[in-house]
Formats: sequence, structure tokens, C-alpha cells
Amino acid sequence: MRQLPAISRRVAAAAVSVALLGGAAACGPEKSGDAKGGAGGTPQKGGTLTVLNRQPQKQFDPARLYTSGGGNVPSLVFRTLTTRHRANGAEGTKVVPDLATDTGTPSDDAKVWTYRLKDGLKYEDGSPITTADIKYGIERSFAPELSGGAPYLRDWLAGGENYQGVYKDGKGLDSIETPDARTIVFHLRKSEGDFPFVATQTQFAPVPKAKDTGAKYAEHPVSSGPYKVVKNTGDGEHLVLERNTNWSEDTDKERHAYPDTIDVQAGLNSAVINQRLSSGQGADAAAITTDNNLGPAELAQVTGDKKLADRVGTGHFGYTNYLAFNPKAKPFDNPKVREAIAYAVNRTSVVNAAGGSSLAEPATTFLPNQKSFGYTPYDPFPAGATGNPEKAKELLKEAGYDNGLEITLTHSTAQDFETSPEIATAIQAALKEAGITVKLQGLEFNDYDEKVHQVKTQPDLFLGHWGADWPSGGPFLAPVFDGRQIVKDGSNYNSAQLDDPKVNDEIDSINKITDLGEAAKRWGALDKSIGEQALTVPLFHPVYKRLFGKDVKNVVISDWTGVLDISQVAVK
Repeated sequence: MRQLPAISRRVAAAAVSVALLGGAAACGPEKSGDAKGGAGGTPQKGGTLTVLNRQPQKQFDPARLYTSGGGNVPSLVFRTLTTRHRANGAEGTKVVPDLATDTGTPSDDAKVWTYRLKDGLKYEDGSPITTADIKYGIERSFAPELSGGAPYLRDWLAGGENYQGVYKDGKGLDSIETPDARTIVFHLRKSEGDFPFVATQTQFAPVPKAKDTGAKYAEHPVSSGPYKVVKNTGDGEHLVLERNTNWSEDTDKERHAYPDTIDVQAGLNSAVINQRLSSGQGADAAAITTDNNLGPAELAQVTGDKKLADRVGTGHFGYTNYLAFNPKAKPFDNPKVREAIAYAVNRTSVVNAAGGSSLAEPATTFLPNQKSFGYTPYDPFPAGATGNPEKAKELLKEAGYDNGLEITLTHSTAQDFETSPEIATAIQAALKEAGITVKLQGLEFNDYDEKVHQVKTQPDLFLGHWGADWPSGGPFLAPVFDGRQIVKDGSNYNSAQLDDPKVNDEIDSINKITDLGEAAKRWGALDKSIGEQALTVPLFHPVYKRLFGKDVKNVVISDWTGVLDISQVAVK
């Protein structure tokens, strides 16, 4: 989200460091990867690619990075056992081998996963990459001083819940076996059919023990990818990567590594980034952004300029914005009240408040509208595009609220076009038509984020959002609806506090399935059965719009990240 750019615990708050919502537009959404690809001609090696970003690439240590599918810039330096397929649209949601020869061999109901490394894998210094390095890299990620990475392995690996990392326990984890330099075996404490997706996380990047400098490793991590770090200042504010001559495309079919140098400049203002990309002067002609969307006014300007419009990448990331209820609090303990609100919502006005139909697609399902998640079209409370206030009034009357209802909706004051005042105001106006008076409570972002994710302080009704750490139904539904993931005294994302044995058992059952297509169907069916309980009201799925420089070639945008894939870009 988690891809912000944007995950799942972390993504929910940050959208996976993958994508931030942008502004407004009047035209309809395009398909992912529909940009023209910049200047013509066949992509060639050479030149310098400039990256203009708002957020610094902090903590450039594979143990500390929380990234979806190896991130964007990080995946140029850190290879992992598996990776995302670098292809446009839905094709890019597939998990494929990276350092490993395949996506893993499961056994014991997907509680054991075995991988073999490819031949000829080398670090930037020419030394061989071994499975012992991958085991060490994973184990060091458990160290408290290297916190911040994805939480899955602590939960999934046998013995992982109490392990404190290699600096306190050099023995390591018995649940990771390396019988030889090319074989690694993982023993999980429960079935996890999505393990190949988790193996794309940067915690699976190899780290040679002899080169580990602890907390300082981020300054010069040892590269296993096509680029190595030659400069890292301001904690990732200025990052310069140069070609790793010991990387071989023969062992890496996903990354192309066209530019000789990649110059990442962060800490920039959003408007400045878009202005530099649109004007394309000097080095900015060969520039991209991995975290900055077009704002409302900028997108309107771009739409009216054909040359600029040809340089806009459109992407979709697995992400849903929704209304979240606390069904344990009145009046939301009454299902008919929740259903009435679902009928009253005007998704057209919500989409407009989120920036228009170019930047948001109406949602009636909690799962994103992509096949890989198990998307199954359904609408348990069909109210049309603009809502059905009369049906909402009927349900309120059945619930005992003949004279309407007064409630409070909590939102963020941040101008993020997803939990911000614009969305809240659109919902307020729609519910008024159904006789529901909505008082708006705006909180500063940090206060908002803390309160909505704590059981003790959670508002009874608030604007929620969730993004996926990988394109599957599991990391979408389980953290939000699995009763065993309710956290009473910490960050909790199961806002409905649903603890239904049938739902929990179905999640466990699906996790045993290693056929991702079959698992997707089951996730879709589970989404539908949960959706019928009106524990949330899905509002919209975002669409991302980003400019790229006029000399940029080979634009690839997958539905895994929703943003331009830096590993495919050429500038010559």
C-alpha cells in the first residue's frame, strides 16, 4: 500500500508506497498501460533516467522496506526468490521466478515450500549468491533494530513469532533449511498458498553475512540486481544507481536495465514535479515519477494538450475506498440501518468528489475489480449510480427510525481525495436525501490514522481504505474480516470486529489452495457472502495518472503496482 504509494496492515495506512490518489478529470478511465510510450524508436541501452519524487526512498535496507512485489526503485537493486511479471495490465499481476528456477514447490498442504536457485547468480562484486545468503537476509529482518518490513514471515514461519534476529540469536530459524547452496526450504506453521507472492518481498533478497553492516547497510547494500547504489544522501532523498556489471540478463528475464544511470531526486513539491515533467527541459526530458499523480487542474490542462496527453500513464492498483461501520455500536448494530446507508450512498457524487471518472471507478464490491483478486461482480444493495433514498427510508422505518436518523461521520482533513472532506461532504448530502442527518468530524491525518485503527478509539462510522500487498484476495479480505486478526491493544484493521467461524474457516481452506485461479474464485465468493452483511459500503476504486518525460520509452504499467515500472524504461 503499503503501495501510501501504495498495504496489507501497512498498505491500509500508506497505500503500499505504490500510489497516491490524484485530482479530477471529466473523461472515462482508460485501461492500464495505455500511454503511447514516449519518443518513438526501439529502446536501447544508455543514458541517464531521472526520477522526480515527493517521498524519499528511506531505509534502503531490504529488511526494512515494506514494498509490494519488491517495490519499484528497490527492485533494481534487490532481487528476490520470485518477482512480479513486468507486463502491462492484468498480465502484470502474475508472480514469476526471479532468483529461483520456479515459483516454488509446495507440500504438506502448502505448509512447506521448496525453492532452487538459478545457475550463475552473482553479487555486484562477482561473488556467488547462495541460499545461505537468502536465509541470512530473512533472519536479519527479524532484528528489532531493522524493523519496518512486511510482517508476514513473523506470523507464517514456524518459530518466527518469538525470533529476535541474527544479532541476538545467531543460530537462526530452524524453519528455514538450506541443504545446499542452491536449495532452500521453508516450514510454515499454517497453510499459505500465496507464499510465492510473499517471496517477492525485499526480505527475501540475499544479504552476504560478511558484508552486513547492520543499521548502516542501507548506505551501500550489496546489489543482486541490475543496478548498484553509488550514492545515498539525506536518507534516500538523493539516490544514484549505476549499472551492476555482474548482473546478467541471462538469469533475469523480467528487468531490462536500459539506462546506464538512474538519478532519484526526492523531497520535491508535487506541482514542481508535474511542471518539470511537462516542460521537459534538459535532464527532465528523460524523467519519470514513481509517487506523484496529476492534480485536478493539472490533469485538465494535460487533457487539452495532445502532446502531454500522450505522455500520461494510466494505472490500476488493487485498492478500495469504503465506509466502515462499528456494528457493535448503535445504531449500526442494526443491519437494516447499515443497509439503508448502503442504499442511500450516491456513488456518482462520491466519484466526482474523488476527482471524476478518470480518477475513480464506482465500487460495489470490497475486492478490487481485477480478476487476480477473485473479483466477482455483485451488488447486494442495488441503488443505481445515484443511490436510492426511498429504499433507504423504508429500511430505516423497519429499523424503528420513522423520523430519520442522526449520525457522525469521521474523516481526515488531509487533501488526499479518498478520506478527505470532499468525500465526506458528498456522502453527507446523499444521506440527507434519505432522512439521515450526518455530522462531519474532521481529524488531522496522524490523529485520524491512529484513532480509526484502534479498537478503543475507533469511530462508529468513518472513511476507510485498503490496498493489497500482492494481487490476491487473501491480503485483502483476511486482515479486514478474519476474527483472529482483531488486535485489541494495537493497530487493528478489522473495524467491524467480525469473528465469524465460518469466515475464518473459509480463509484457512482457501489458503491451502496453490492453484491461484481456483483460489481467486473462492475469494470472490467469500467477498460476496461478507458483502451481504453490510459491514462496509464500498465506494470507489482509484485510477492513477502520471506524467513521464518526452524522451522516455517503453512504458509498462501493471495491475500489480498501478504505476510505471522503472525496470522497463529506456531513455535512448
